[in-house]
Amino acid sequence: MAIEKLSISKAINASLRTALETDPKVLIMGEDVGKLGGVFRVTDGLQKDFGEDRVIDTPLAESGIVGTAIGLALRGYRPVVEIQFDGFVFPAYDQIVTQLAKMHARALGKVKLPVVIRIPYGGAIGAVEHHSESPEALFAHVAGLKVVSPSNAADAYWMLQQAIQSDDPVIYFEPKRRYHDRAEVDTEAIPGPLHAARVVRQGTDLTLAAYGPMVKTCLEAAAAAEEEGKSLEVLDLRSISPIDFDSIQASVQRTRRLVVVHEAPVFFGSGGEIAARITERCFYHLEAPVLRVGGYHAPYPPSRLEDEYLPGLDRVLDAVDRALAY
Repeated sequence: MAIEKLSISKAINASLRTALETDPKVLIMGEDVGKLGGVFRVTDGLQKDFGEDRVIDTPLAESGIVGTAIGLALRGYRPVVEIQFDGFVFPAYDQIVTQLAKMHARALGKVKLPVVIRIPYGGAIGAVEHHSESPEALFAHVAGLKVVSPSNAADAYWMLQQAIQSDDPVIYFEPKRRYHDRAEVDTEAIPGPLHAARVVRQGTDLTLAAYGPMVKTCLEAAAAAEEEGKSLEVLDLRSISPIDFDSIQASVQRTRRLVVVHEAPVFFGSGGEIAARITERCFYHLEAPVLRVGGYHAPYPPSRLEDEYLPGLDRVLDAVDRALAY
């Protein structure tokens, strides 16, 4: 057993290092990932140790980065692409949606594209425009892509390992506001399934379902609610496509109420799909409508206003109170 206490950013770095050591076909590509070590220093030291042929500083051209990764995957490599910030991914959206997601089906299963696209996402870091987006629903809507987001260092390490080993393209969303959160990571553990949700706090009165940066917020909400005699279960979804509806259903059948929380706007967000599916599956168990908490249907605001835009403790607890009032 090899247990270390790591931040999420260091856990991702360790996972990339393990992948580079284990498989010579693994490559890392992106803007400033090499000499600089990434703007968040997530890839720090990797180019020094593995060379410029394995950890590649690319031009500032996201479409070209992903297109090159697709070509490398067709030749047997396993590229791990870093998109420097969430809002920078859109120039590459065409390559991701029309090529990366569809090639396996287009080739009738004969072609595999084991490409991982790492995207630091979400707000609360005081950044400028185009640096605080939550575009996960855009990718979850596209058949052929897997979409995941860890909420803690252990998952950051193991989910990235599993994503790199997958023969399918994986969009790996990293909660940048949580990069410095630390937790124990067992680098010799046997990880659970990549797309399985996990109960991270048990409760009896209501289920809070979240992923990525909002899991910590939901845990804080559950602790605050406990002081008022309310028992909230917190479910870390971990995967946004596919979604582990069986685990959500099992939790809701115990608690009979569900609030889905994500940073992305509520309008057409992943919470809407979860609400619809769970209403279908658990109609006779639910004692209140499935409620959603998220960002507003508006462009991400300047950093001085992001605390008003982002869902926080008060908005989560308000939804809990509304659900429990039914």
